[in-house]
Amino acid sequence: MGIVISLLVTFWVGFLIVKKYKPQPVLFMAGLILMFTAVMLGLGEILPAKSSTGSVLFDAFEFIKQTMSSRAAGLGLNIMAVGGFARYMDHIGASKALVKLTIRPLLALRSPYLVMAGAWVVGMFLGLCINSASGLAMLLMVTVFPVLISLGVSRLSATAVIATTLCLDWSPSDTGTILSATTAGLDPVLYWTNYQIPIAIAVIPVVAVLHYFVQKWLDKRDGHVVQATELAATETEEDTPPMIYAILPALPLALILVFSSLWISWIKMDIIKAMFIGVAIGMIFEYIRHRDGKKVFADVQSFFDGLGMQMANVITLIVAGETFAKGLMTIGTIDAIIASAQSSGFGAAGMILVMVGIIAVASVVMGSGNAPFFAFAALTPTVAAKMSVAPVVMLLPMHFAASAARAISPITAVIVVSSSMGGVSPFDLVKRTAIPMLGALLVIIVANFWLFY
Repeated sequence: MGIVISLLVTFWVGFLIVKKYKPQPVLFMAGLILMFTAVMLGLGEILPAKSSTGSVLFDAFEFIKQTMSSRAAGLGLNIMAVGGFARYMDHIGASKALVKLTIRPLLALRSPYLVMAGAWVVGMFLGLCINSASGLAMLLMVTVFPVLISLGVSRLSATAVIATTLCLDWSPSDTGTILSATTAGLDPVLYWTNYQIPIAIAVIPVVAVLHYFVQKWLDKRDGHVVQATELAATETEEDTPPMIYAILPALPLALILVFSSLWISWIKMDIIKAMFIGVAIGMIFEYIRHRDGKKVFADVQSFFDGLGMQMANVITLIVAGETFAKGLMTIGTIDAIIASAQSSGFGAAGMILVMVGIIAVASVVMGSGNAPFFAFAALTPTVAAKMSVAPVVMLLPMHFAASAARAISPITAVIVVSSSMGGVSPFDLVKRTAIPMLGALLVIIVANFWLFY
C-alpha cells in the first residue's frame, strides 16, 4: 500500500513541476501528505517519541523547522556565500573579464570546429569559478558566441557548445557539490579532488571530441557552409573592466585549495571565509578603479541580494526535497525498494544504476538538475548503508547525471537562455546537445564503477 501511494504522489509531483508549478511548495506538500498518510495507516512515525511535540500534526512541521535550522546554519550559509559572491563578481564585471582572458589563446587555432571544441573545454574550467550554468552561458553567448560565428561555425553548433559548458557541476563551491559532500560526510575540497576530478578528467576529452565531430557532421548535413566573417565590435572600452579583474572570480577557489589538507593545512580556511575575502578584495579593486567610496559600498548590495536569492531558491529547495524524502522514508517506500532489490539479487550496482536513471530522466522532464537531485540526495545514505556501499559512490554519479541530463531538456534555464540569445529553437538545440550529453552520462557511470565501486 505504501509503495502505491508513494508512486501516485511522486507522479503527481512530477506532473506539477512539468506544468511549471513552483517545486518547493509541491515537494513540501507531497512530503506532508506522505508523512500524515503513513501515520494514519500505521506504516510509520514522523518523529521518535523523545523528539515528538506531542501532536502528530505538529511533528511534521517540527521536522521542517529542524531541517531548516540545520541547513541554514551550516550547508545553507556556504551556499548563500557562494551565491552572493557570484552575483557581486557579475555586477562588477569580473566574470566577463575572466571569460575574455581565457578565450584569447583559442583564437590562435586555425580550425573553426577545433576552436569550438576548445571553447567548450575552457567553459568547463570556467565553471570552477562561475557556478551557474545559465549565468556562464549568458557570459559566453556575449563573448564567445560572436567569435565562433565569425569563424564560420553555425549558430546551432555554437549555441550547443555554450549551453553544455557546465554539464558537470564540479566546482568545490558548487551548491550541489557542497550538498553531495556534506551528505556523504566528506570535506568539499577532498570530495572534489578525490572523486569529482577523476570523473571530470574522463568526461571532458570525450565530450570535447563528441562536440567536434557531432556539430561538424550536423552542420554538413544541414547544408551549412563554413565561411569566416569579420567580427563586429559589440562593446565599448567603458563596458569592459580591466583584465586584472579576471583573477577575482578565481580567488576564493585558490584560497580554498591552498589552505587545505592538500597544501597549507595549519591555516584554517572554509568556503564562507574565502567568499568574504574575495568580496573584500573586489571592493578594493573597485575603489582603485572608480575612486568613489559611495559607489563601492552601494555595489556590495548585489552580494547581499545574492545571499537572499540563494536562501529563497536553493536552501528552500533542499529543505523541501528533504521533506519529500522524509515522507518516502516514513511511509516505508525506501525500505521496501531496498528489500526488493536485495531479495532479487539486484545488488548495489543495480541500485546505483536505478538511482542515476531516475535522476537523469527527472532532470530532463523537470528541466532542472537541482530539483530531482536535492529531492533524492537525502535518501542516499540510508540506501547506501543498506546496500553496503559508501554513500559517495551513489551520490557522485547522481549529482553529475543531474547536471549532464539537464542540458538535454528544452525547458531547462540554460537551454532556454542560450537558445533565446542565439536565435535558435530550444528543441533544435537539444538535438545538438543530446549525443555529447549521453556520451557524458555513459562515461560518468563507467568511470564511477571503474574507479570507486
